[in-house]
Amino acid sequence: MGKLNFFLGLQIKQCQEGIYISQSKYTKELLKKFGIEEGRTVSTPMATNVKIDKDEKGKSVDESKYRGMIGSLLYLTASRPDILHAVCLCARFQSNPKESHMSAAKRILRYLKGCQEVGLWYPKEGGSKLIRYSDSDYGCRVDRKSTSGTCQMLGNRLVSWFSKKQNSIATSIVSLVHSAWKCCAQVLWMRQQLRDYEIEEKEIPIMCDNTSAIAITQNLVLHSRTKHIDVIYHFIRDHVEKKDIVLEYISTDKQLADIFTKPSCESRFEELKHELGLIEPS
Repeated sequence: MGKLNFFLGLQIKQCQEGIYISQSKYTKELLKKFGIEEGRTVSTPMATNVKIDKDEKGKSVDESKYRGMIGSLLYLTASRPDILHAVCLCARFQSNPKESHMSAAKRILRYLKGCQEVGLWYPKEGGSKLIRYSDSDYGCRVDRKSTSGTCQMLGNRLVSWFSKKQNSIATSIVSLVHSAWKCCAQVLWMRQQLRDYEIEEKEIPIMCDNTSAIAITQNLVLHSRTKHIDVIYHFIRDHVEKKDIVLEYISTDKQLADIFTKPSCESRFEELKHELGLIEPS
């Protein structure tokens, strides 16, 4: 029999096969708070054909309610990385939100309504190989800044993830290098943590689906397209030479970080959730 514990709103169930972490109770309270207990559900937190922007001509909504909704959803991302990208995107419009932004936030809640019990599964068996996935999108419609998305797997267990807009505008290749730089810093921190458990990792793979971005980190010569990322470039290259990390190519259909940078169709979204260990308890 599994043992159920509660910690900071997280429900942690310990089984012989592994550990299951969820926030199903918090999710139910969240749906009740914002009146999403009734009505239809949706299969993804964000539609692929919807592009959110400032919508300056749209009708304004209650700013306090919108911010409360976003804050509540951000807390839920501690165990629900599947909604992280959609929530972070909606969070960019907390100043003077419009009906379109509220509609996007409510869609996330309707998605949660249909999968309230979903949580992270950490199997007992699965190895301790550290692998990092790194990706970025093509840029926000508002300011053209790209979103970096990464996730870190220890064996087949998801241990860290983030989705964040980059600070500056860059070409697609440089954007991916910037994402890999963020990823590299997280990998080095995680490697230090593993040393405390006497696990030594070298040449930790960072999976990237762009060969040009990988080539930039291996090229000894900087050119006009990369001169403004000089520090980032040398940081990554230094750790590649030290054999701390290695950038490896992975096909786009196997890039797990996709879920943190862009909306996906239902089949692709469900596939990524499964690969990240997001399941409903049996």
